[in-house]
Amino acid sequence: MDRNLQAGTDVDVLLIGGGVMSATLASLLSTLEPTWRIEIHERRDGLAQESSNPWNNAGTGHAALCELNYTPQRADGSVDITKAVTINEQFELSRELWHHLAGQGRLTGGTGFVSPTPHMTFVRGAEGVEYLRRRYEALSRHPLFSDLEFSTDPEQIRAWAPLLVEDRDTDEPIAATRAAAGTDVDFGALTHSMIHDVVRRGAALHLESEVTRLRRRKDGTWRVTVRDRRWNGHTRSRTLTARFVFIGAGGGALGLLQKSGIPEAKGYGGFPISGQFLRTTNPAVVREHHAKVYGRAEIGAPPMSVPHLDMRVVDGETALMFGPYAGWSMKFLKHGSWLDLVRSIRPGNVVPMIAVGVRNLDLLRYLISEVTASRTARLRTLRQFVPTARERDWELITAGQRVQVIKKGKGGGVLEFGTELVTSADGSIAGLLGASPGASTAVATMVDLLERCFADRVEQWRPALRQMMPSLGGGTWDESFELDRLVDEAFSADHSA
Repeated sequence: MDRNLQAGTDVDVLLIGGGVMSATLASLLSTLEPTWRIEIHERRDGLAQESSNPWNNAGTGHAALCELNYTPQRADGSVDITKAVTINEQFELSRELWHHLAGQGRLTGGTGFVSPTPHMTFVRGAEGVEYLRRRYEALSRHPLFSDLEFSTDPEQIRAWAPLLVEDRDTDEPIAATRAAAGTDVDFGALTHSMIHDVVRRGAALHLESEVTRLRRRKDGTWRVTVRDRRWNGHTRSRTLTARFVFIGAGGGALGLLQKSGIPEAKGYGGFPISGQFLRTTNPAVVREHHAKVYGRAEIGAPPMSVPHLDMRVVDGETALMFGPYAGWSMKFLKHGSWLDLVRSIRPGNVVPMIAVGVRNLDLLRYLISEVTASRTARLRTLRQFVPTARERDWELITAGQRVQVIKKGKGGGVLEFGTELVTSADGSIAGLLGASPGASTAVATMVDLLERCFADRVEQWRPALRQMMPSLGGGTWDESFELDRLVDEAFSADHSA
């Protein structure tokens, strides 16, 4: 991207979406280029109201310590840990950046965004036990997972997580792994804290500000039309030019990428999946479970529907969540339009979308069964994890929308369950599609964006990036550092000033 053609633009960087992705990129760029003009535009009336909201996501920090879909079993019975290692390394980058920001006194929004929470995997049946044993043996040989524990002893598992074992049939084989160094992350609180910091450093935040049009100009800059949503019933828009545009709008990113007209966005489609969780705040139940526990997905279920029982800490309050129970909606955002899916259809993505639909009939049947499931059926699923669960202790909540990526591929199209960064050839615009692991690997994704979109500057940025994230330069990070303690110190100092 040629930075010599950018004179006279209104902003250097325009970020669309007020979630953790925009917050992370804004934090990096405001550090690397403190004189750049940065604007953040969020269509809602507050930050982190979609996927970054703590009740709209799994939230505990995907580090591959317990998620079985990152460790598939090969045909010969061995376990492939490649993806787990990658995800763990990417999450470490996130922790390093938070460490750095906290040490600089820049995370002043509170101490509740990260809490120590062991990560566990729990399986039932002889086949499940054997798979988990092989997974443990493969992972524990790697330095990143050397502290992983494994047990088939019900009493040991009871000591780790009593609710998993209480009143369970003793004839059924069970097994669990435990990583004591796991965390629970409130990405909503983190987003607020990071954006508060970049605004304090000079960035501009615009709420209820919806980007409706993107047009690339001949000089490579972008002409962006923004509608002020605060004027109900009236059209109040403005236009501005930007050197670089990032579309971090969650489910809204696909439509905006399509409006941009960049050829790199052609052929992409989206498959929306919603979710629900059972949640309890009953102190008697909550105090019996201090862990994030993942199980195995049902046959035909998407990876994002892997059942898990999580301890969550949100705004200082502790709760337990179980789910997700998959659902389906034509909306691409929780607060989106019922026409989102229809509006996303283009000549270039019709074939991939049809191909994916034909080849994923098991997924469609699974979604239908989930949508029509009764309260009793949901409780029955919960009792596979918590045999003593009582209906009156749990409430059903609706989580966020996830738009899984559909793109051209073998057989006409493929359905992806990860995240995908789409960038223009000249590096002037980028957008993020997809879902899990999402927020947990936001830092690694945004570093990838810097390398792809700012190739002319990234080498001069590397010393600063390595200072923020030592492992980028081949160094190591002292994980004995207590992130919550340092944030608390920064917060206290800020409020005593």
